[in-house]
Amino acid sequence: MNSLFNSALKQSSAIRRDLDTFSQSPATSSAALQGQIAASLASLSRTVDDYSALSKKELIREKQEKAFDRVKNFRSELVDYREQYDRLRKEREDAQSMSNRNELLGRRPHHAATPENPYAQSSLPNPSPFAPSSSRSGLSFGTSAADYDRETHALREQSFFSNTNTQLDEFLDRGRAVLSDLGQQREVLKGTQRRLYSVANTLGVSGDTIRMVERRAKQDKWIFWAGVLIFFLFCWAVLHFLR
Repeated sequence: MNSLFNSALKQSSAIRRDLDTFSQSPATSSAALQGQIAASLASLSRTVDDYSALSKKELIREKQEKAFDRVKNFRSELVDYREQYDRLRKEREDAQSMSNRNELLGRRPHHAATPENPYAQSSLPNPSPFAPSSSRSGLSFGTSAADYDRETHALREQSFFSNTNTQLDEFLDRGRAVLSDLGQQREVLKGTQRRLYSVANTLGVSGDTIRMVERRAKQDKWIFWAGVLIFFLFCWAVLHFLR
């Protein structure tokens, strides 16, 4: 239980440091940091579950209550970490969407001629209703609406691809973190296996020693009873022949 508690403390401290780093610059933080935080949260959740399961098997009442309080604190911290992580991710997505929108609008060749609202041109006074559309200020109503639709579609497409690339990077980094976690667990399992083999060898030597002691005890018992029998026979012989 103590090893799980120490592991949970280390994981909680690591998550707190990563969240502090993420909160300093949510818009420019890397997807690798997000994947690392997500993997750390999942690992901490598993560790807390294992610690909770072991605390239920504790026989000493005081230690069990102390373990329950620790589990409660860990779960509360885990909820706070997840809420902070979701909030920072939303801030990052909003900042990226705004940056993509500004970048796309800044590349328009007709940015100065086309207003943000395509219907704004319809409210301008027309000196002559019979004047051709080319003589009116700005672009025509149909052209502005079509350009606005194309810009909106391009903005949505760029935002979709940007979010898709971000999610893919996040999934890849999360997979790397999970793979690293599995490698660490593999090393822990190997160490546990070596210790079990050592214990098994120790038990085997102890079993051989116990069997040797039992065999020696049986031999001593037979020697004792044989000595008793020889002693009684000697006493009988002395009394019988020297009478």
